[in-house]
Amino acid sequence: MIKKREIFEVFFRRKPAMILMALRKGGKNRYGSVLAKEVDCTYSHAVKILQEMEKSKLVSFEKMGRIKTIKLTDSGNKVAENIEKIREFL
Repeated sequence: MIKKREIFEVFFRRKPAMILMALRKGGKNRYGSVLAKEVDCTYSHAVKILQEMEKSKLVSFEKMGRIKTIKLTDSGNKVAENIEKIREFL
């Protein structure tokens, strides 16, 4: 029998889904390095995923001096919310 986590990963790539859910759970602007640690991937992989999400208008980057923070857009928040619902359903 397939476990819930395994079936979830059949439908979604784990790291991007986890990044979106981590951003939603955090509620405030986040740093790429912190997100990478939370979802257990390298910083460069997290940045690559986040850049793709930015192109799709799911996240936005805000630069404050030398620091770049990431936050969900309204669309990104809706996607993350639906991913969470699907995860709970599975």
